[in-house]
Amino acid sequence: MGQGTPGPSSGEEAAALRAVFPRDPELFAEFFPERRRFRLCGRVLRIAEHHGPRLGPAGAVWEAALSLCRFLGEQNLELAGRRVLELGAGTGIVGIFAAMLGAGGAEVTLTDRPPALPQLRDNVRRNFPGGAGGPRVRALRWGRDQRRFPPKFHLILGSDIVYDPRAFAPLLGTLRHLVVPPAQALLSARLRGGDAGTSRFFRQMLPPFFRVQLLRREPDGDIEIYAVTPRHGGGVPLDQERGARPVLGSLTGGWGGPEGGN
Repeated sequence: MGQGTPGPSSGEEAAALRAVFPRDPELFAEFFPERRRFRLCGRVLRIAEHHGPRLGPAGAVWEAALSLCRFLGEQNLELAGRRVLELGAGTGIVGIFAAMLGAGGAEVTLTDRPPALPQLRDNVRRNFPGGAGGPRVRALRWGRDQRRFPPKFHLILGSDIVYDPRAFAPLLGTLRHLVVPPAQALLSARLRGGDAGTSRFFRQMLPPFFRVQLLRREPDGDIEIYAVTPRHGGGVPLDQERGARPVLGSLTGGWGGPEGGN
């Protein structure tokens, strides 16, 4: 208690104790994270989730992240020698999975706000205990830090990062900086009931600057995966660079998938 601060009343003290010791299943979750194992496309990922107010959504693995991992695994990707960056990585599960697909030969960078970085580093250590082949971890606040990242990446990943309309403009600016030829982005998103914001981002905000293609809609209909490529400058599909075998296939078409049109 700071000097000069009056002591609490009995009611205030009781309220303080309830705040410290709530009857809540997430008690001490910040200090004792939930450790989970995910088996995805024959690979096992060990991820610690820190539920609680400090990290908020960044502390958990969301279904859209698992959908994007499964999609990447099903494409028989060749990521060795590629530079990959994950935006809003949270637990890092997507970027860690991409590093595994690259068999240690991919250069993967996980990014998020500074409070999420200790969790990211912890999960990288869990899956790459020797450090070799593991992703880098760096802070990237959308709309503020993107200039610190030269636009030299082949693949930008993001899972369930399109949900807060207040972040749409900074995210768009970050994508415009990073997704330049030969880069392309793969973004998965959950379409939450009653919220048209996510659809607006993909259908209205991105198309003036990017080609946007709907690659997959999950059977329940509320998770979608999009390819985003530069509209101007002709993004080079990864499978056409240096004669490599197909990585993502041609993603340069216009609006596609179940919706059709452009």
